[in-house]
Amino acid sequence: MSDAIKHECGIALVRLLKPLEFYQKKYGTSFYGINKMYLLMEKQHNRGQDGAGFASIKFDVKPGTRYISRVRSNEQAPIQDIFAQINGRLNDILEKNPEKKTDVNWQLNNMPYVGNIFLGHVRYGTFGRNSIESVHPFLRQNNWRHKNLIVAGNFNMTNSNELLEELIELGQHPKENTDTVTIMEKIGHFLDDEVLDIYQQCKEKGIDKKAASSVIEKELNLKRILHRASRNWDGGYAMAGLVGHGDAFVLRDPSGIRPAYYYQDDEVVVVASERPVIQTTFNVKFEDVKELERAHALIIKKDGTTAVEQIMEQLPNKACSFERIYFSRGSDAEIYNERKNLGKFIFPTVLKSIENDIKNTVFTYIPNTAETSFYGISEAAEDYLNQHKLERLLKGKRSLSAKDMTEILSERPRIEKIAIKDAKLRTFIADDNSRDDLVAHIYDVTYGVVKPTDNLVVIDDSIVRGTTLKKSIIKILDRLGPKKIVVVSSAPQIRYPDCYGIDMAKLEEFIAFRAALELLKETGQYHIIEEIYNKCKQQENVEEALLKNYVQAMYKPFTAEQISDKIAQMLKTEAINADIEVIFQSIENLHEACPKNAGDWYFTGNYPTIGGTKVVNRAFINFYEGNNKRAY
Repeated sequence: MSDAIKHECGIALVRLLKPLEFYQKKYGTSFYGINKMYLLMEKQHNRGQDGAGFASIKFDVKPGTRYISRVRSNEQAPIQDIFAQINGRLNDILEKNPEKKTDVNWQLNNMPYVGNIFLGHVRYGTFGRNSIESVHPFLRQNNWRHKNLIVAGNFNMTNSNELLEELIELGQHPKENTDTVTIMEKIGHFLDDEVLDIYQQCKEKGIDKKAASSVIEKELNLKRILHRASRNWDGGYAMAGLVGHGDAFVLRDPSGIRPAYYYQDDEVVVVASERPVIQTTFNVKFEDVKELERAHALIIKKDGTTAVEQIMEQLPNKACSFERIYFSRGSDAEIYNERKNLGKFIFPTVLKSIENDIKNTVFTYIPNTAETSFYGISEAAEDYLNQHKLERLLKGKRSLSAKDMTEILSERPRIEKIAIKDAKLRTFIADDNSRDDLVAHIYDVTYGVVKPTDNLVVIDDSIVRGTTLKKSIIKILDRLGPKKIVVVSSAPQIRYPDCYGIDMAKLEEFIAFRAALELLKETGQYHIIEEIYNKCKQQENVEEALLKNYVQAMYKPFTAEQISDKIAQMLKTEAINADIEVIFQSIENLHEACPKNAGDWYFTGNYPTIGGTKVVNRAFINFYEGNNKRAY
């Protein structure tokens, strides 16, 4: 993605199903779980580089022994930082007690981080804040083991304010107004309630307080707790939680917006945000890793019993399509093929743009996430050229000389690596002109490949703001002197904000939105903007069942091609000599390429929850009134 956006988060959970002695004997270390957590988190560093956190819980240690450990970092390389801290602590203790290097029971009782269950998180801060207090996992502490709660997740809630009010109605006084704290306190409230209910039942049966503890561990019903806590949640989420005595859960939202995968054998239960992360870390097959179904929770009891339970009513599947286009690592077998198809499916439109002139066209991509889509468009170009060769050979099979045949057979698409991203340039100069000059050099180019008679086709995975294209990429590509630059987006036009965990919150930042505004002005239809604003202002008085995305009306007068043409005009400055054309993926091709991930609200405005519809209307109000703030 040439316009970088902060997005997503990643979760990792490892539950050891055997005593630590088992891992010591089989794998030579009692730190097996910690080592696997490092791999799970490091292989998800693409999902978050603003912060990282790790927590562990020990089972059945004596009272007075610290059984919960947590470490968080917002340093420049946070994953490496937290594991450097963990390894430093463990090595210091073992150096002072070398005779205990194989004494697992001693390590469990005397060393931090060694435990039976582990939870990790990698984070991008979608609100722009990166204080250590914002880094997951979050911890809710209590002297009762059963009331301790650790939560980490990949989510955004659209109705955080309403959820905060619910907590206040329950008599709480939350310390922060963030969705993470609000969600943790909501779960915590019903956790407390459940513990108290079981304790009262024990009391009525004459079970003493100490003995009641083991009863609570056995009887605690996480399914009921999550059902009660999540009743009014509106958002996209995949969240994990640990209860102090050892129960754990991973919960996915009713639309399946945010991803979660799990694997289980007789040694471990593992959860991560991406399938290949588990495959690689535990050397297991694609089919062994399961996707957690939407509206369901994976619940792991302290005794190791594991079940997938439905918590809420399922909504239509709206798994985030951006996971397939950009966010997830492309090493997933399905995602790799889907990204190639995104390139293949857009090729016919590209071919029309270059007037079938493969011979005078250079194909390239903007590093690096668009590379797989580029393979798809390259294969489509090869298939087209092979068909073209075959037709020429069959047509002239009697009159073709050996030289002619050699010339025909040697034709191939001109596939080149043109754009190369330089080391990140620091725009430390405050002057705008100086900063823009530095930005223009983010990419370097390969000289001597493109001729003045050539089209230059460059594929990107998506175009959000268009800033990097305008200030850097197109300027640098134009130096090569092509007659035409065709910018291809493997994703459709981004027209609406995301509110489920991607940092795309303001309408006016999207180049497609700005292009539609320009078209409305040019065609004398700008009155539509005021009409949309008035409807959006009235949304709070409209019943939820009647609420609509009123912002869709601003795009209706125009075709996708008209908006693309306007974007091309906006990207071309007076300094650019080449013709500029911009091609976007169609919605139909997107769904054909990525059939399992139907979530497309940032492209179509069809939000999976009512909260998303409220957010887009609120974002339009902010734009109209000049309020430079988020809509959620």
